[in-house]
Amino acid sequence: SNAGAMAMQAILKLDVAGRPRGWLSLQEAISAYARGDVIYGVGDPLPPVFGGVQRRTGVRSKITLQPIVALQGRVFDHFTPPLCNRTLFRRDDHRCLYCGSQKARGELTRDHVIPTSRGGEDKWENVVAACKRCNWLKDCLTPDQAAMPLLAVPFKPNPYEWHFLAKDRVLADQMDYLSTQFRADRDWAH
Repeated sequence: SNAGAMAMQAILKLDVAGRPRGWLSLQEAISAYARGDVIYGVGDPLPPVFGGVQRRTGVRSKITLQPIVALQGRVFDHFTPPLCNRTLFRRDDHRCLYCGSQKARGELTRDHVIPTSRGGEDKWENVVAACKRCNWLKDCLTPDQAAMPLLAVPFKPNPYEWHFLAKDRVLADQMDYLSTQFRADRDWAH
């Protein structure tokens, strides 16, 4: 059965303006359809999901989801992409932005370009992936003071980039939709 694979699959949620606004589980997407909140869908239909059998007619209910759905509701102009290490490391191609070596997630750390001890904030524009050695060498210094120039500029992903980076498995239709708005100077964006 494809139920297991399907259960893992997330549906990309858009607002009425077509901007990505989160990932829905299959169950959440089905509920949105049932409530009549889905305005339109985008992409090749996923395998149908079957529900219960209608006692009177003996017909089994069936719902066909698309990989991207636009839901009615308020349009929020502001989207702040949540910052977590997993997404940060993906933004930086799992590469230490000081020495350039690619590392496994467990060997990377979040480094504050301007150290927090000097008023540096914990935000996208001030954090980079760093290997443990470089993080230790840089210590509480700025890249200039440590003579460790950054190999790439830390940036806040736009909503399209963030939704891609935040998900392990993105379907082709979802990737096509999101990648139209990729602006990043990173390998994954090209």
